[in-house]
This record gives sequence, C-alpha cells and structure tokens, in this order.
Amino acid sequence: MWRDDAYVLDMLLAARKVLAHSKGVMWERFRGDEVLQNALMYLLQIIGEAARKVSGEFKIAHPEVPWADIVGLRHRLVHEYFRIIPEKVWEAVERDVPGLVSILEPLVPPPDDADA
Repeated sequence: MWRDDAYVLDMLLAARKVLAHSKGVMWERFRGDEVLQNALMYLLQIIGEAARKVSGEFKIAHPEVPWADIVGLRHRLVHEYFRIIPEKVWEAVERDVPGLVSILEPLVPPPDDADA
C-alpha cells in the first residue's frame, strides 16, 4: 500500500535527522541543551506517529522493525511528557536509531524515475 511506503519513508527521514542532529554530540551536551533535547524528542515522536499509522499487514510482513517499542516511545513522549527521563531518550538516540535506519532503508522503495 502506498501509504505504508509514505509512512516508512517519513520514519526513515526523521531517523536520519536524529542522526544528523546528534552527530558528534556527547551525553553532557545533550543533557544541558534543552533545545536539542526537544528537537530530538520531536523527531522521535514523528517516527512513532508514522509507525503507528503503518498498516497491520505491513507490520506483520516486517517483524524486524520493533513497531511496538517505537510506538510505545512515542506514547511516552506525548502522553507522559512529565515523566520523560533524558537518559532514556539519549539511549534511544544512541543505541536504537542507527539500527532503525539500517532496518528501514531496504523497506523504502527507490524513487520513481518515470518522471525523469
């Protein structure tokens, strides 16, 4: 379904932005930079919201993507914002997002060259 392709692309683009914004950043900077924290949390929310909208059929076909974990993080960031633990966010950025990019890249269809 084309919508699944669009949502997976949204996830991939947001994950790549997380990597770009966190490149070379150490925990100490992240901990002290509220703007960076908010930017990365917003991107993680985008990833989670797009994952939430992917069809059940697509999710079943791609169990290598940790769908429930991604959506769960999104729910925590949006609905339990008062209980966010910055170390857990940083852990997701450092540990989980690079692997997610590797998982998502093969799932994104190549650009349509028909318009070229």
